[in-house]
Amino acid sequence: MVSKPARKSSAHKSKGKEAGKAARRRRRLFSFGWFIKWSLVAFIWSSVFAGAVLAWYAYDLPEVESVSALTRRPAVTLLASDGKPFARFGEVHGRAVMISDLPRHVPRAVMAIEDKRFYDHFGIDITALLRAAIANFKARRIVQGGSTITQQLAKNLFLGPERTLKRKIQEVMLALWLERKFTKDQILTIYLNRVYLGAGTFGIAAAARRYFGKPAQKLALNEAAMLAGLLKAPSRYAPTRDRDRAAKRAGLVLNRMAALGYITKSQASKAIRSPARLRTRKRSIGRYFADWAFAQVQSYIGGGDSDLIVATTLDRRLQRIAEAKVVAALKGPGARLGARQAALVAMTPDGAVRAMVGGRNYASSQFNRATQALRQPGSAFKPLVYLAGLEAGLNPESMLIDAPVTIEGWSPKNYDERYRGKVSLTQALADSINTVAVRVQRHAGIEAVMRAARRLGITSRLKREAGLALGASEVTLLELTAAFGAFANDGYPLWPFAVSEVRDRAGKVLYRRSGSGPGRAIGPRALQDMNRMLQAVIEDGTGRAAKIGRPAAGKTGTSEGFRDAWFIGYSADLVAGVWLGNDDASPMKGVTGGGLPARLWRDFMIEAHGDSPPRPLIPGGAPGAGNFWDRLFNN
Repeated sequence: MVSKPARKSSAHKSKGKEAGKAARRRRRLFSFGWFIKWSLVAFIWSSVFAGAVLAWYAYDLPEVESVSALTRRPAVTLLASDGKPFARFGEVHGRAVMISDLPRHVPRAVMAIEDKRFYDHFGIDITALLRAAIANFKARRIVQGGSTITQQLAKNLFLGPERTLKRKIQEVMLALWLERKFTKDQILTIYLNRVYLGAGTFGIAAAARRYFGKPAQKLALNEAAMLAGLLKAPSRYAPTRDRDRAAKRAGLVLNRMAALGYITKSQASKAIRSPARLRTRKRSIGRYFADWAFAQVQSYIGGGDSDLIVATTLDRRLQRIAEAKVVAALKGPGARLGARQAALVAMTPDGAVRAMVGGRNYASSQFNRATQALRQPGSAFKPLVYLAGLEAGLNPESMLIDAPVTIEGWSPKNYDERYRGKVSLTQALADSINTVAVRVQRHAGIEAVMRAARRLGITSRLKREAGLALGASEVTLLELTAAFGAFANDGYPLWPFAVSEVRDRAGKVLYRRSGSGPGRAIGPRALQDMNRMLQAVIEDGTGRAAKIGRPAAGKTGTSEGFRDAWFIGYSADLVAGVWLGNDDASPMKGVTGGGLPARLWRDFMIEAHGDSPPRPLIPGGAPGAGNFWDRLFNN
């Protein structure tokens, strides 16, 4: 009989279960300890990495210790040549405005549209950031921003307009520093005194004066809402540009103020029905010139916090004439011929710019086509080529062949597609014959042409190619006009300038123009020849439409496809240049330099000279002709 195995006792079973539980506990403790250990390691290394990243971004942070003094952008007042102001930059009506001096609805309007939790956050609004991130993710583009007023102030005070990750991180770091350094009221005060509010105004006080002709302390509710509405896009919502758009934006501000309980719905409705009215003011002049002059002031004296008075070279009478003539040309024949933009610059033979028009309408476009636009000058560049030719042994009576020519596979043609055979240098320039200009350049050498252009002040990049003779390299109107000035200035190059003197409010002179200018760049004989040849352009050549009833010289220019049309010329008293074209380089309807530009130049020059007696052009090397720079600074 086989016996059965004995069953394990209950005590033995219990002992085994306990051992299993202990093993599991040991495993859990080990796993937890492992997790804690490596979490701590990861935290330490993450902290080190984050610290290194923050140190990297903080390395080139700007100086911040002087921020308490930066409550207002320094004022710059520009005076015309007669001593009367014509443009201002910055806050120009007294001391910075404290938030405690403003009506309550002014800061509230700003907070309602820009940062409704301003007094609750620590410089960064996490809720606003998350909301903006969700909205941007859904729209798959940037439709909302989450920056607080403190972040905006940090960017305005210390950082540039770049939209990079580095700049954003630095902005956050600076915002946290501002919140630690200043009270909320102080931050809001600095912000309101520094923020840009369109129309060249910085700060609430300047904007209140500019738009409504009153101090910021007296701003009404509808006016405060309109100013607050500018913060998103000052140029777009400026009431001087589009009052209806500005009023609609102000309505949004008022409704948000009502929703936040800052004002009642009744107050919001009343203010919306009565949009703020702008002050009546005289039309400003010389805005393109003002921007150019302001940039010169910054380059001369750098930054600073003191208000400045700047004496400029602008002649208000000539500036008004220039603006009126440009508008008339574009509205009349320009509209029919597809010319939508124009620029004009006029200066005395010492380089003092008296008038500047950089486009048809400064309010719609601040791009200065007289100083910033690089365009092909066409035949208006030829005088520099002919100057190199004269210096290489040619003379006005030298006979060259007007016939087909090919250089490195390039075969230029004349505008009228005719060839005249033998022609003098004078006739070739007067009739703007392309083939002869190319032959003159080949005679002198491209390097000689480029050196002549540099001597006369052309600083733009010139291409070392045969097409240089026909103005294929782009230049600005200002620099080419100044280059012609050397022909009017006894051979001395011009350095165009707008600023004569800069002083602070106390009268201390910080900058005064002085010096004798560059040395002579054109010899007497070549200068005499160039004056005779350029006079022939107006008397008998392509520039006949530019006759002004007194001695004058100049040159027409037309780029390929009628994309640019120029006339640049001078009398004994004034050097002026005109350009017409389109910003997108689309062609005009047959506009040449000898047509509309020459007539615009003529109309401006006749009125600019007025009843002043005619004077002959200064002959190079003539006894007593002297140097304009010497006469200007040594009298």
